[in-house]
Amino acid sequence: MHLDWQIKHYRDLTLNEFHDIIALRSEVFVVEQNCAYQDLDGKDKKCYHLICRNGKGKIVATSRILPPGISYDNTAIGRVVIEEELRGQGAGHEMMKHCIDFCIKEFGNEPIIISAQKHLENYYGKHEFVSTGSEYLEDGIPHVEMKLLPNS
Repeated sequence: MHLDWQIKHYRDLTLNEFHDIIALRSEVFVVEQNCAYQDLDGKDKKCYHLICRNGKGKIVATSRILPPGISYDNTAIGRVVIEEELRGQGAGHEMMKHCIDFCIKEFGNEPIIISAQKHLENYYGKHEFVSTGSEYLEDGIPHVEMKLLPNS
């Protein structure tokens, strides 16, 4: 399947794109994971958004890239989500590569933070993220803070 990757700042998203991003996040985080949480936290407006479309133009994966100072002192990647039908086909690894490359290009060779669901720690480890040792519950789901030190 051909996937089309794009990164846009919030101000450059169309209304339909933002709607579809929120719909996908809600589908996975709220419905699939049965987790009621406040997704619209005000940070989206300050962030870049990676959008992945399938061959039919539908948004099937997304994440947000938080510039330094929004959630952490460093750049962060969050709200990483992939439509269920696409999982296990390498799209997640491709998404992380796009996110990491963008962070380095846009913000320099600085650490990148992820607040990862604990069960995905090994997945992010494949992209050289390492646990900071900070583990916590976020919306009732175990999470671990992880950090990537590019070109270290």
